[in-house]
Amino acid sequence: MSREIADITARRALLSPDNLAMEELVGGQRVTYRGLEDRAARAASLLADGGVRMGDRVAILCRNRIAFFEILFACAKLGAILVPLNWRMPAAELRPLLADCAPCLLLHGAEDTGVVRELFQPGLVTLDLDAGYAQRRGAARPHPGRGGWPADDIWYLLYTSGTTGTPKAVIYTYAMAFVNYVNISQPIGLSGRDRTLNFLPLFHTAGINLHTLPTLMAGGQVLVLPGFDADVMIGLLAEGRLDHFFGVPAVYLQLSQHPRFDQVDLSRVRHWGCGGAPLPDVLVRRYAERGARVCNGMGMTETGPTAFLGDPDHALEKIGSVGKPQIMVGVRIVDPLGRDVPVGQAGELLFGGLGVTPGYWRQPAANQAAFTEDGWLRSGDIARCDADGYYYIVGRLKEMFISGGENVYPAEVENVLTQHAAVLEAAVIGVPDPQWGEVGRAFVRLKPSQPAPEPEELARFCRDRLAGFKVPRQFLMVAEFPRTAAGKVQKHKLDRQQVNP
Repeated sequence: MSREIADITARRALLSPDNLAMEELVGGQRVTYRGLEDRAARAASLLADGGVRMGDRVAILCRNRIAFFEILFACAKLGAILVPLNWRMPAAELRPLLADCAPCLLLHGAEDTGVVRELFQPGLVTLDLDAGYAQRRGAARPHPGRGGWPADDIWYLLYTSGTTGTPKAVIYTYAMAFVNYVNISQPIGLSGRDRTLNFLPLFHTAGINLHTLPTLMAGGQVLVLPGFDADVMIGLLAEGRLDHFFGVPAVYLQLSQHPRFDQVDLSRVRHWGCGGAPLPDVLVRRYAERGARVCNGMGMTETGPTAFLGDPDHALEKIGSVGKPQIMVGVRIVDPLGRDVPVGQAGELLFGGLGVTPGYWRQPAANQAAFTEDGWLRSGDIARCDADGYYYIVGRLKEMFISGGENVYPAEVENVLTQHAAVLEAAVIGVPDPQWGEVGRAFVRLKPSQPAPEPEELARFCRDRLAGFKVPRQFLMVAEFPRTAAGKVQKHKLDRQQVNP
């Protein structure tokens, strides 16, 4: 018997046909599970009639909308591969990605028509989701689909966010989707009665998988926003319309600065999750004061993504931890020779299991570098595990620098800096130094309501809380950080950032 995943929309239409599946908060479009299956099946016929075959790539460039997911499921019915593209990229950056994945069709929203015109090339068919797509889909016959989806086949490709360099396309299989569903639904108690919000960009793994795709697999409701909107999100929280919430630290920071934040009962959300980057301790405590125990987690695009997640009962006791490895992920912490380290010691974090990507699209050299000889994925993260089984991400191997023979992990220094009353965010990098080899350079965003501290004050603040070799030698004030679409700071661009005088 072949290893297959059931056709998700077809099965959901059978199990809970009349339950609301998705609702667009802008425009009010709503669709039940029966309707989602019908739309996906008709979209599959539309694609097939346009020449899309098994294994073909279908690119999509759009803001968050129901149509993205019906096309994701349509590709699964055909065995085609969806390639979500980053709408924040200009045509010059998108062009190499199209050359890499070679799609036969590019679907896009009206807002990206100008970029798509720049990307036009012979043989690439384009289709505007806002001009004729719905009518053509409605006129198509429902496609019978493949019945089941082979677990190890490619479902979609996600280009890495490029925090350190050129994006690579991470392969996502149907098995990865199922494993992520298990890994996230178990700790948060996801059920068909739950409502979640889809607002993170769909070319990022969190936009698809935290928690939208698992919620659709469970039969719950997904509320869709085109993108981040603090006013709408605060309103949803105040109305008690969300049962689960997942955001990156930048989202938590912006919501905490909303004028209505202190009036909203955050305890009405059953589970708060955070990932993508470390959530500063000060924000964890700020949300706890409002009744929300935010659970830090950790994963990678390459892990599907859910690997670690904290639990509400220990969110404050184990502050700074990313929790424990979830049920369908294997983890190891190893030294430079690949040996497992003792409890409490730091080393590189490795991942294994069915939820790990088989590799990068047409990147044999990158695949060889990413995996150990016995098949473990190298995360590039430095981690440690305490005696209770809780894991902590100490830093990134590529970000760690050595000052006077001592290892310095920027994440630790950044966490201390954000505890200063005037500091909103901080990012630290290592720079060459003739005496110590490398020293820290801190880039600091200040809170608008606070006077700017002198660099000497920030240095004293750090020195009271950190060993001397960890204290940055420079403190540069910036208005904003260069970021990926998921809110991660692009540290390789920091030295090109405009510094405030």
